[in-house]
Amino acid sequence: MAEQRISLQVDGEWTSVTVRAQTSLLRALRDAGRCEVKNGCEEGECGACTVVVDGALACSCLVPAGACDGAVVATAAGAASDDLVEAFARHGAVQCGFCTPGIVVSAAHLLGSAATEGRALAEADVLEGLAGNLCRCTGYRGIVAAVLEVAHVRAAGGAA
Repeated sequence: MAEQRISLQVDGEWTSVTVRAQTSLLRALRDAGRCEVKNGCEEGECGACTVVVDGALACSCLVPAGACDGAVVATAAGAASDDLVEAFARHGAVQCGFCTPGIVVSAAHLLGSAATEGRALAEADVLEGLAGNLCRCTGYRGIVAAVLEVAHVRAAGGAA
């Protein structure tokens, strides 16, 4: 089977990996030691493997790695800001932690988009923004509260 060498900028650091045609970005990242990208369902249903690829959210299990040559990828390690991590801790938004990396990526992307567009986030916006991420432990209340706290503090010009 043919292999391809690809280069990715992952969380600000360039890395090269050799992949086969059917290799997903999830598998390529994990093979490159990026264990913060979780392997949940490999069907795009759970969101545990969510990353940002060239500015767009993606379930890395559904993205062919070969299509990402030269891409800029952000994982939870690169997307998680201190204020978001601290708010998650304050609100009990993390329990088992398996889904957390994907949720943090989605939340950071949502917060960034809202800031760029100059719009305030409401609970419905957060629920919609996190709709692709499944969590079996928290019930989402703490997650939503944490994201809203960060959104409100940032909008007020402060730090959470």
